[in-house]
Amino acid sequence: MEEVILIAATREDMQTIWQMQTEAFSELLKKYEDHETSPGAESFEKVMARFEQPWTVYYFISVDHVNVGVIRIVDKKDGGRKRISPIWIMPEYRNRGYAQAAIKAAEEKYGPHYWCLDTILQETGNLHLYEKMGYHRTGKIDKVNDRMDIVYLEKN
Repeated sequence: MEEVILIAATREDMQTIWQMQTEAFSELLKKYEDHETSPGAESFEKVMARFEQPWTVYYFISVDHVNVGVIRIVDKKDGGRKRISPIWIMPEYRNRGYAQAAIKAAEEKYGPHYWCLDTILQETGNLHLYEKMGYHRTGKIDKVNDRMDIVYLEKN
């Protein structure tokens, strides 16, 4: 597989990231109609506000100088868990191992232990990826609507 690298985004990149996020999550937004929680329904202002948090870094997931996705890392450097929220691969680049490689790259950069994330319980492919990478379910599940639940995972 080609090398996957993480490239820190700048303020100037945020319009592109927001557009990528909207496109990448559009299928899930249509499927689950979770307009309050879906990254596919977020405003540019909300994404920009996250970028401006001192504990947040957005990275392009880059393969051969092509941005195939994005990962946002939240690390408050306070001893608490580091968080991935969100991560996505653009539809035309999925199922090539890029998300797994991006998570490994994030763990190399921030340390391999004490992470958390959440995902849609009904999206079994996402769950499989995270569990394969050592994340385990915490037991906490939030019902979003009749079609969708959010499951929380941690890695120690």
